Amino acid sequence: MSASGGTKAIVAALAANLAIAAAKFVAFAFSGSSSMLAEGVHSLADSGNQALLLVGGKRAQRAATPQHPFGYGRERYIYAFLVSIVLFSVGGMFALYEGYEKIKHPHELEHWYWPVGVLVFAIIAETFSFRMAIKESNVLRGKHSWKEFVRHAKAPELPVVLLEDLGALVGLILALGGVGLALMTGDAVWDGIGTICIGVLLILIALVLAVETKSLLLGEAAGVEEVQKIDAAIVDGDTVTGLIHMRTLHLGPEELLVAAKIAVQHDDSATEIASAINAAEARIREAVPIARVIYLEPDIYSKSEAAKGPDREAAPGGPASHGSDH
Repeated sequence: MSASGGTKAIVAALAANLAIAAAKFVAFAFSGSSSMLAEGVHSLADSGNQALLLVGGKRAQRAATPQHPFGYGRERYIYAFLVSIVLFSVGGMFALYEGYEKIKHPHELEHWYWPVGVLVFAIIAETFSFRMAIKESNVLRGKHSWKEFVRHAKAPELPVVLLEDLGALVGLILALGGVGLALMTGDAVWDGIGTICIGVLLILIALVLAVETKSLLLGEAAGVEEVQKIDAAIVDGDTVTGLIHMRTLHLGPEELLVAAKIAVQHDDSATEIASAINAAEARIREAVPIARVIYLEPDIYSKSEAAKGPDREAAPGGPASHGSDH
């Protein structure tokens, strides 16, 4: 996986969650706290999710084949979507069920110092993991807000780890609150309420991840900055006189497809046009290195035809895409 995949953040989160999950299950065994059981399953689910992200990153590196000529870059999106499913089903739904059972059949907490001690330890460990995710994300985030980064990041791993770590920290605070209230009031129902709150939190995070990764799976265009750079790189003012229309598509987080129709002079020779296309492709790759697959079609510029855009050619029964059309 590339650096933008946040491998360091994933490995740090995986190590932290495995240690925390073991500690939570031990605390549950001694105290019987449903919050601890829900949090233990939460950490276990998070560990599985980070393993899925690592597997997706590895599989995405496979070379293109005749059956998959554009490679396997989208494997990373698929595995990120699986993470949202695991977080929803294993983490969120289990916590809701466990919380309901605890409210319906409450029992007194035993050895309260176990869950309290483990929760404090887990908060410290998750804080270190969260800081690592923030540090890795800041490299790519730039001037964008955190909301914009999560919504528009093309590499899914860092937003996933960020939201998981944030959810883990908030979940730990909820669990600590549930255990604390149960101890102070002597009513174990508060432990169940804290568990249900954890379940709702995990389901909300899972839904956000599902929506964002679904958009990536469907295929997203390049960002505004990349499109502007490509636009500027295509035109040389000599042979390539303008950009008629263009479409971009992310084949993976670090692989972009560019398809454009470019305007050339009507009296240019085939050799001149071919040389101009090769030069334009080189300029595009220099301006936007992730532009790996580029298709440029020369045409004679027509204001009326250009206004129709690329959809005209994609429509059923529409005219074929030839220079004579303009």
